Amino acid sequence: MIKAVVFDFDGVLANSEPLHLLAYQEVFASLGVELSREEYYADYLGFDDHGVFRTLAGSKGWAVDEARILALIEEKCRVFDALIASTDVLYEEAAGCVRRLSGEFPLGIASGAFRHEIETILQRAGLDRHFGFIVASGDTAASKPSPDPYIRAAQLHGVAPSACVAIEDSRWGIESARAAGLKCVGITTTYPAAELWNADRVIDALHQFSPDLIRAL
Repeated sequence: MIKAVVFDFDGVLANSEPLHLLAYQEVFASLGVELSREEYYADYLGFDDHGVFRTLAGSKGWAVDEARILALIEEKCRVFDALIASTDVLYEEAAGCVRRLSGEFPLGIASGAFRHEIETILQRAGLDRHFGFIVASGDTAASKPSPDPYIRAAQLHGVAPSACVAIEDSRWGIESARAAGLKCVGITTTYPAAELWNADRVIDALHQFSPDLIRAL
């Protein structure tokens, strides 16, 4: 029986992936590197900031140390924070979904985004009180697609991973949740259903993420 719900954030509750891409593009442009939308969605979306910069540096053959990676992350965060400060990024159905489910299940978040990014968006919408915890970038030894974020989420819920369901928009996130032992619902906000094949169920919109669907898992 499912006893708790864990939301991914970017691409599930918040339509923030396009803003992350814009922030990466601005930082990479200053380095003379072009990052296309196609390349980002195919190769990098599932990583946290550290993973994006480290992976792209490896693909470009850059010799960058940890200090340089952290400087790039800081600059990307500055650009992204400016974008979310002036943009309402929550999906239209997000607030209703969160309020509906919080009446029946404890809710948490496991995301590759930074904690302050998530908190800023949730607080502005008045939704932060519905979540018992946030597992954010840097809170676990490894980020998605490692199972670590979802293992930690189940621990914070105080239940076995098998008693939790995650909702994810990417194959990296689904891989993370399934490897941790959670059930997982895929949502086609970022990728088509065919690319979410390893989810237990695939839906097209948050209104379909209902208590009945969760119990049926």
